[in-house]
Amino acid sequence: MPKSTKNPTRKSPQDLSSGPKLTTSRRTVIKGLGATAGAAAVSLHAPFVHAQQKTIRFLNGEPTVESVRAMKFAAAQYEKETGVKVQMDTVPAGKAFNKLQASLKGGRPYDIGTLFFIGDVLILAAEKKIVPLNEITKKYTWGPKILFPVDGNHYWYPYDYNLCWINYRRDLYEKAGLQPATTWNQLLENMAALKGKGDGMTDNGILQPISSSSATNYLTFGYMWAQGAKIFDDKWNVVFDKGDVKKAAMDYLDFVEQMTEYMPTGISQAEWGVGMRGLRSGQLSHAPGTGRAIDVIRTTDPKLAQKIGVFPFPDSAGKNVAVNHGYDGWVVFDTPQTEEAMKFMQWFSDEQLINFLHTSVVHYQPTRMDIYEDARWLAHPALEDYKHITEWQKRFLTDENVIIRSIDTEGPYADLRAGKVFRSYALPEMLQNKIIKKMSSSEAVDVAAAKMREVIKNS
Repeated sequence: MPKSTKNPTRKSPQDLSSGPKLTTSRRTVIKGLGATAGAAAVSLHAPFVHAQQKTIRFLNGEPTVESVRAMKFAAAQYEKETGVKVQMDTVPAGKAFNKLQASLKGGRPYDIGTLFFIGDVLILAAEKKIVPLNEITKKYTWGPKILFPVDGNHYWYPYDYNLCWINYRRDLYEKAGLQPATTWNQLLENMAALKGKGDGMTDNGILQPISSSSATNYLTFGYMWAQGAKIFDDKWNVVFDKGDVKKAAMDYLDFVEQMTEYMPTGISQAEWGVGMRGLRSGQLSHAPGTGRAIDVIRTTDPKLAQKIGVFPFPDSAGKNVAVNHGYDGWVVFDTPQTEEAMKFMQWFSDEQLINFLHTSVVHYQPTRMDIYEDARWLAHPALEDYKHITEWQKRFLTDENVIIRSIDTEGPYADLRAGKVFRSYALPEMLQNKIIKKMSSSEAVDVAAAKMREVIKNS
């Protein structure tokens, strides 16, 4: 990893005092400042209640066979130990929030639910639909930028990081005598060296989506964070088109334009999974993503999975590196079963969380730093088999020189303003303006910044 300046965005993971206060309105618009959310934390010190009729409803958003099995096993074990039934329903990740909202509107809310977007957590906290989990979260040591406190309260339990890095074919690198890139030019040179026909060569170098989609928001901007771009200052002013920040964004656009020479056609429509499928098929030598693809590949082709390595997004000069932020977590709703739900969450956290994380051990990167030293976690053989990846994952959290940023977590604290920018697709449109419409980098940045200001002006 190249030497870099200390990441100015990294704060103490145990800081409970930072974060916004929440207010509500008829339209449920969350402001940056306002009255404290009034939901009170539930005491966890009462003994378990053995009650045949009590049922906790849990909406799981991890639909793989192994993850569902682990969650249902935990539910069965908890019922055996306490007499409290846990009804475990499962939906795809993208449908979880809508399913939870429907349960609220239908008058039969879930007691625990899975969320994948901090903006959705803020919405539910402002509406006082969920309760703080401080009594649970304070028991553990957490990684950086993951709890997202709101006026000192933690409204969710993050169970894994979904950090986005660059995956690459390390077997091809070794054959060609290449080293993981620490600069943009080196990355371009590596892709050029591996592009072509014949043994050990690939059709293209990489695929970075530019469509107006969450895939582009997540997979394509790591280079920009490494270069020093940011969206907001500490007072929520858009500074994307100001001074050195604008220059960093312009440099990034110029680099992406250069990188298109090593991309396949159709990048304007590319979505989730296209890059990893290309890496797997041999069409690409690089693809941005997470450990999910490694876990999927290793179940059917462990030899190929061993050929994949990872490195963080570099900057242009070899000074900074970055990963794009990602995360998953659970929330507890304010229902008649909240107390039982909190007891289950505490029990699950201590007794079953590691079993669940083991169902996708390279992908489900722990958010709790204590887990990395837990003998139960370390017992999984894949952690040794894929040490070249899992050691990087931990380093991303412990090395203060690694920049962890994403559109939806930009700004001085978790707030819907960042979420609005994320869902406006202002930054993917900036890429389209540069790559497809051939707009100058300066103008493309100005257009993006103007749209950001427009979407947050009433926040």
